[in-house]
Amino acid sequence: MGKVIRIFGILLMLMSVALAGCSGDEKSSGNTSSDESKKSGDGATYKIATVVKVSGSEWFERMEQGIQNYSEETGDETFLLGPPELDAAQQRKIIEDLIAQQVDAIFVVPISPESLDPVLKRARDEGIVVVTHEAAGIKNADYDIEAFDNGEYGEHFMDQLATSMGEKGDYAIMVGSLTAKSHNEATDAAIALQKEKYPEMNLVAERVESNDDTTTAYERTKELLKAHPSIKGLIGFAMIDPAGMSLAIEEMGLTGKVQVFGTSLVSVSGKYIDSDIVNSISFWDPADIGNLGMKVVRKALEGEQINDGEDLGVEGYNNINLVDNVIEGQAWIDVNKENMSEYDF
Repeated sequence: MGKVIRIFGILLMLMSVALAGCSGDEKSSGNTSSDESKKSGDGATYKIATVVKVSGSEWFERMEQGIQNYSEETGDETFLLGPPELDAAQQRKIIEDLIAQQVDAIFVVPISPESLDPVLKRARDEGIVVVTHEAAGIKNADYDIEAFDNGEYGEHFMDQLATSMGEKGDYAIMVGSLTAKSHNEATDAAIALQKEKYPEMNLVAERVESNDDTTTAYERTKELLKAHPSIKGLIGFAMIDPAGMSLAIEEMGLTGKVQVFGTSLVSVSGKYIDSDIVNSISFWDPADIGNLGMKVVRKALEGEQINDGEDLGVEGYNNINLVDNVIEGQAWIDVNKENMSEYDF
C-alpha cells in the first residue's frame, strides 16, 4: 500500500506541475501563498510533502504511517516521495518539482544536507516552510528535528561493543553514506570514546559506506572480514546495516565470533537477534518522527513559536532541547532478544 501511495503521489505531483505550467500562475515570495488550501486561523488545511532518502525502505514506510495518522486527524493533504536509490541529485530534483507544484511545506530527510541547502533556500524564498530530520547544522530550514544527541548515540554503541569484545580487539564502523550528517556525528563520538576509554581496541575501517542498501552492506562486510579476519566487532548506523552484516557473518560461519550492534528495526534485523548474530539494535520510531515532522511543520505554517523544554505531544519529545532551530528529543529505544517481542515494526 505504501508503494502505491507513493506512485499515486508522484503522478499527482507531475500532473500538478503540468497544470501550473499551462496556467502561468506564479507563487509570490515571502510567507504567503496563492494556494487556496493555505489559510490562516482555525480550520486551515495545508499541502505538505515529505521527501525521504530512498523509496521502498521499511524505515520510511513506517514513517509514512505516522504521516497518514496525522493527515487523518487534521485533514491536511500529505504525501511521501523519495528517489529509488540513494542519490542526492534525484532527491534535489524531487524538491525542485515540489517548489514548482507550490506545496505549502516540505519535510525532508536529506541524503546530503550541503547538497540540498541551495534548493531548500529557493523553497523558503518561495514561502514554503522547510523542516528537516537528521540534518543538524543545515542553514535553510525553519527547524531541524533530531531524535536525540547524535554524539551520545554513538558513544552508547561504543560502550556496548566494548563490553561485548572484552574491551580489546579490532572493529569497524559502517555508515549509510559519507554525507549522512547524523551517522558521521555518531561515528566521530564513538571513535573518540574508544580512543579515550578503550585503548586496547583498534579501528581497522571507519565509515564504510552501505548506501542504505542491504546487499551493499552484505558485500562490503564480506570484503571487510576477508581483509581483516581479526575483526571482533561491527557497528552499523544505517537501518539496513546490521541485517547486511549479519547475512555476511552467517554465510562465512562467523556467528558468535563477530559482535554486531547498530541502528535497525525488529522487522528488518529481528531474525538475526533471535539467531544470536546481532547483539542489540537501537532505533527511534519512524512513525513518531513522521507525526512529529507534520506537527512541527504546521506550527511553523501557523507562525507558532516552539520553545525549549516544550512538550510536542509525541513520545520521546515531551521535554525537548531547542538549540537555535534544532529540536532534540530523547527518543532512542534499545532492543535485544529479551524485549524484541514488544515491537511489531
